[in-house]
Amino acid sequence: MIPNAFFSDLAYCLLMATQKTDDTAFRPRRKLALVIGIGKYDHCEELQNPENDANEMSDALKSIDFNVTKKLDLKRAEMKHVVIDFEESIKPDDMVLFYFAGHGIQWEDQNYLIPKDTPTLNGADLNKSAINAQHILDTLSDHNPYVTIFLLDCCRKYHLRNPEVDARGPDASDSKSVGLKAMHKAGSLVAFACAPGTIAIEGKGQRNGLFTKYLLKHIKTANEDIRMILSDVTDGVIQESKSKQIPFVSGSLSKKNIYLCGQRRDQPREPGKYASKYLVLLFR
Repeated sequence: MIPNAFFSDLAYCLLMATQKTDDTAFRPRRKLALVIGIGKYDHCEELQNPENDANEMSDALKSIDFNVTKKLDLKRAEMKHVVIDFEESIKPDDMVLFYFAGHGIQWEDQNYLIPKDTPTLNGADLNKSAINAQHILDTLSDHNPYVTIFLLDCCRKYHLRNPEVDARGPDASDSKSVGLKAMHKAGSLVAFACAPGTIAIEGKGQRNGLFTKYLLKHIKTANEDIRMILSDVTDGVIQESKSKQIPFVSGSLSKKNIYLCGQRRDQPREPGKYASKYLVLLFR
């Protein structure tokens, strides 16, 4: 007769095997974040919230053990160097998060982040005077991180100059560029403050932009998958804005249980403790 201890240990091993997938979420890994906020623009409308947004997002991420690089009001050359330095710091299996608050725009199916010194320009000039967001996402992901989380609170209204119209006239700006274009990259999760082609509500008189307000509320939730966190953020924004602002989330993730704040629960220490429960399942 096979001793009961054998079945006890067998049940324990099977129990541990079922927890293997969950344990990968708690595996020690570096967590890196680049947080940029730009509100004091030289040539376009200044924004009230990005400085607070970036400062508080940086503090929130540090509190859950992210190594954070935070920068405010960067000019284009400065922003390019900061992004390159961050990209080069990434190692395989790092958890990577990029956050930007400021002006953003899409032109010809490309999204651009607007640095402090970007002049009033037309769409054709953006590649030389702004920062291509898809290029940042691609380069971050190409360093083989565990996951890339890409958060853009930058769907504010930003007018491009229309060179075919008298700059003094009422139609001097081109509104075709309102909002952002959907972005995708394998192994990444992308979230915008609002749906593609729409604009976010500027939180005048508020400490934070609406999207960032709910990110700050939920992002430190322990043992919560980032997809569920962003679902909670989306729900909060929709309810407070009465559906006038609807965040956009696009994911191309193969991994499960991606926790920004993973706290390992106590593991059972005695194999026999769960034996009877799982033996019933084994031999039913």
